Amino acid sequence: MNICTLCRKEVEINKYFSRKSACPKCGGDLHICLNCRFYSESAHNKCIETKAEFQRVRDRANFCDYFVFKEVTSSSSDNEKETAKKKLDDLFRK
Repeated sequence: MNICTLCRKEVEINKYFSRKSACPKCGGDLHICLNCRFYSESAHNKCIETKAEFQRVRDRANFCDYFVFKEVTSSSSDNEKETAKKKLDDLFRK
């Protein structure tokens, strides 16, 4: 499942996905760093792909050749939420 980072809605990606592709729900660009699987807040230049060029703006379309749309599975995100909630509950029960 692909999720638009800007509006948090599910997006259908087809084989003709390009730099100019826009989210049908919010109209925001989809080929952006924030939607890429290599994007990381903690990495140098906020990208774990070492060959990628530095991008100044991360929420607008760019020409990065290493872009791969970040896949999100609903079961894993639900599981992460449940685990975090359980840890929080355990912390405050003591």
